[in-house]
Amino acid sequence: MEIERINDNTVKFYLSYIDIEERGFTREEVWYNRDKSEELFWEMMDEINDETEFEIEGPLWIQVHAMNNGIEVTVTRAQVSDDDNADAHFGMDDPRKHYEPDPSMFTNPEQLMNELNDEPVVWTSDMFVFEEFENLIPLSKKIPPYSVKSSLYSFENKFYMHVIYDEAEMDDEDKSDFCSIISEYGSLSQVTIHRLEEYGKIIMESDVLETVHKYFGE
Repeated sequence: MEIERINDNTVKFYLSYIDIEERGFTREEVWYNRDKSEELFWEMMDEINDETEFEIEGPLWIQVHAMNNGIEVTVTRAQVSDDDNADAHFGMDDPRKHYEPDPSMFTNPEQLMNELNDEPVVWTSDMFVFEEFENLIPLSKKIPPYSVKSSLYSFENKFYMHVIYDEAEMDDEDKSDFCSIISEYGSLSQVTIHRLEEYGKIIMESDVLETVHKYFGE
């Protein structure tokens, strides 16, 4: 999970589907089961509070974006004036009870529409972030060959590997296996390729892991 403190009242976190599954939830539960999505949300807020001291006070505004490989959640503490009182509005003193998301808050509307039309949702690419370039070296030795196109960028003192899957060669199970191996050394990121192309520095234009292994893995 990646956490970004936007300001005193707002925090954003990104949770990949691998992170979700490691916490004992499934995509379907998070999308369609209100109790499960709420349980996951409060687990994340407890973790965020431990790491950033973002305390839950009063009602929360929650914005969720579903992405190919995870969910991005922005949480803002609603501002209550001195003349106002959150408890008076909500009739309770437990801030967790102020949480009233839509039952489908984690639903990707586009994905639901595709499912209703019996059109499969295509998982075409992923972005991975590595804290150190050295993390790529043992990965390059361990990972078997997969049918992917890859490029490597540096941005804000981290390294980002963009991967495009060969849909003719890799199914979702192959992609999940690929992500699981990489997650031992890096993690999924919500940074887009467009942002990296504009603000990052290209390190390798293609065949990232093969190139790393060739020059650093011997």
